[in-house]
Amino acid sequence: MDKKVLRKNMLEKRAQITPEERLEKSRAIQRILFDTEEYKKANFIFTFISTDNEVNTHDIIKDSLAMGKRVGVPITIPEGRKLVVSEIKDFDKELEMGFYNILTPKREYIREVSPDIIDIVLVPGLIFTPDGYRIGYGGGYYDRFFNQNKNLLKIGICFEMQIAPKIPIGPYDVPVDYIITEKRLIYC
Repeated sequence: MDKKVLRKNMLEKRAQITPEERLEKSRAIQRILFDTEEYKKANFIFTFISTDNEVNTHDIIKDSLAMGKRVGVPITIPEGRKLVVSEIKDFDKELEMGFYNILTPKREYIREVSPDIIDIVLVPGLIFTPDGYRIGYGGGYYDRFFNQNKNLLKIGICFEMQIAPKIPIGPYDVPVDYIITEKRLIYC
């Protein structure tokens, strides 16, 4: 099992989900997330900003802000492949296209915060295993971030079809604590 091949195959498979299906499944994932005690108690959520084929996090961000929660989004720094957490206050006003064609805070809205204040991290991935390991997009940004910030509650969000029984695991791979799909909450 080669990660590159698995990644390519899942990208193709996930691209076949229709926009309507994606929205419906994303809403189900959001409902399950919002029903967890961890989310209800959380003050600060750190989440990726979804691209076209991923679980839609735009509504999770907007709804969390509307509920009075604080939300941080990643800024990727290619040198050293670092993730910086920037607090967002207005989804529609504060973002622009950044590296990898991912929405990122505009320079004037960068509000870097310490990872110490994060209650929950919503983790992207292409493939997850029931024990919490994942294949991401190959940059290693999240694994580096988790290796430097060990005690964060990590919740992978993906579609049910992205769950695989087994994947290759590297020495720096960090598993998530939970996975939420449109069908279930998995305790890893």
